[in-house]
Amino acid sequence: MRGILKLSLTEMKLFLREPMAAFFTLVFPLMMLFLFGSIYGNKPSAFFGGYGSVDMSVPAYTAMIIATSGLLGLTISIATYREKGILRRLKATPLYPQTILTAQVSVIFLMTALGMALLIIAAKIVYNLKFDGNPLNVFLAFVLSSMSFFSLGFILSGLLPTARSAQVVAMMLFYPMLFLSGAAIPREVMPETIQNYAQFLPLTHVVNLLRGLWIGNGWAEHLKEVAVLSGMLIFGVAISARTFRWE
Repeated sequence: MRGILKLSLTEMKLFLREPMAAFFTLVFPLMMLFLFGSIYGNKPSAFFGGYGSVDMSVPAYTAMIIATSGLLGLTISIATYREKGILRRLKATPLYPQTILTAQVSVIFLMTALGMALLIIAAKIVYNLKFDGNPLNVFLAFVLSSMSFFSLGFILSGLLPTARSAQVVAMMLFYPMLFLSGAAIPREVMPETIQNYAQFLPLTHVVNLLRGLWIGNGWAEHLKEVAVLSGMLIFGVAISARTFRWE
């Protein structure tokens, strides 16, 4: 336990010293919130089923943070550590391999949760954010979504040979999902054909699940999203367990 705490603290300092990771996880979603909040405000609208633009954007931006952490942050971090021999040196220490991986996942998850918390606090203070869901349900959906995307990050970091290739592939997967899933732009404004294609993107299911539970839907109304994300998690853990390499 002491080893996990010390390693997690070190990883957290390294994360905050990395300007790109900290910016896209903690700052960029706030910039999106204030930019579109200043344009559209947060008045209830029939277009959003009686909710305001910000009410619908906060769970969607949370999905964006999850994808940023899982696809970009974790993938590039693990691939860089392996390429520089850091994973090999860590494995040579008295720390158990599980301790090293747990510390990595814990820090990424904590930063993802911090990004969501900052978003909610800012939206509540500035735009009187509305929330009709159950906090525990939203938190569980956040955990499931995060772990599903983290497992995807472990697959990519295990399969791709260099940090550069991991970065390129992760970005190729990230940006189409970001703009088509509803995480950055509401899907309601997109053509129906695009919305139909977006159903095949994993991040679309994160957006649907978080937005649904945010406005008070039950789990029974999101069985498809839960099944897809749970399948991703199980598949991701099984594949990454076979493909993960320390050096």
